Amino acid sequence: MGERGKVSGDPWQSPATRRDVVGTLMRALMNTAVLILLYYLLPLDLPAGQATLLWLVLGLIVFVGLVALQLRSILGARHPGLRAVEALAAAVPLFVLVFASTYLLLAGSQPQAFTEPLNRTDALYFAMAVFSTVGFGDIAPRINAARIITTVQMMGNLVVFGLLARVIVGAVHLTRQRRAEGTAAAEDVR
Repeated sequence: MGERGKVSGDPWQSPATRRDVVGTLMRALMNTAVLILLYYLLPLDLPAGQATLLWLVLGLIVFVGLVALQLRSILGARHPGLRAVEALAAAVPLFVLVFASTYLLLAGSQPQAFTEPLNRTDALYFAMAVFSTVGFGDIAPRINAARIITTVQMMGNLVVFGLLARVIVGAVHLTRQRRAEGTAAAEDVR
């Protein structure tokens, strides 16, 4: 063991520094801020009609692609636990914002879709209410299309909470296990 508890000669086993943690948290906050800014700046106020379903499908494809890239980056990260935090901080807001955008488009094309008209903040609020499972109070889906999309989000929430968390934790564990095996093999050679 070297200075400050670091394993000498093996940079992969060094503990995360305060700078690493702060950097991860800053990137996570910036990712979330950029996603929210894009949500408020994208031209989503026009009635979308049938494009609403296309928007949802494309958004979910982007979400899956982002998760795949994030998993790959965890597997090669120097600090996989911190990288996992950053991955979740990018994936979860994107997931919620895809549904908020879909709700906004649906409400624009079918005003009767919800119990009240939705603006961007209302749609984001509703998507967060569904995501956090706190239930509905003032905003609820009224037509079948809105109920189906809300149900898809509810099912997706289970995937995001369950499967995504499991996969990310598994990637962190696998990365750490591979490094430990590599370190043990290197020590056996000496």
